[in-house]
Amino acid sequence: MTDHPPAIAEGLAGLIAREPALAALVAEAGLPPPRTRPAGFATLLQIITGQQVSTQAAAAIWQRVARLASPLTPAAWLDLGDDALREAGFSRSKIVYCRDLARLLAEGRLDLEALRRLDDEAAIGALSAVRGIGRWTAEIYLLFAEGRPDIWPADDIAIQTAYGHLRGLGLRPDGRTLRPLGEEFRPARSAAALLLWHLYRHRSRPGMGPVVPG
Repeated sequence: MTDHPPAIAEGLAGLIAREPALAALVAEAGLPPPRTRPAGFATLLQIITGQQVSTQAAAAIWQRVARLASPLTPAAWLDLGDDALREAGFSRSKIVYCRDLARLLAEGRLDLEALRRLDDEAAIGALSAVRGIGRWTAEIYLLFAEGRPDIWPADDIAIQTAYGHLRGLGLRPDGRTLRPLGEEFRPARSAAALLLWHLYRHRSRPGMGPVVPG
């Protein structure tokens, strides 16, 4: 587990030790791969790219975007024309949202580094205040880019599906239902999310929803 951030690695070990179903998953499929990404604009932009599209579509769009500017900084993004972004696969709304984000960062009105000094809910609130960034996007950023140990993306369909399998539920819980259910994994909800994504990939029937981004 050394490739995972230390706190998440500790959470993985604890959950595997106490949950036989998760231990069986790891015995069958190995440990979930680390999902770490560098903090900053490019990673947040990539997560926004993956909103409401399949993993395959998001990867294709991102490959085209990455060819437009390197490094992908807020200033470089603001220099790109709308036509180029549309050709890369960005919708009109995502172009607007991502320009807003780039402008906030370029003007210093949003400081991603400063998020590290905030607790989880405050950091989620700061990111969610940006147009086009909802709770899921904020949570994915804090989990993958900052390695926070207790993030619970309850609105993620793959996590909802996998939790239903783990607990033998007849229906997939929605985000409102799943959020309090995640309390059983506190303070290692990030590790639980990684294991549930892993479970989804290896045990769910094909076509039951998007897989975890990344």
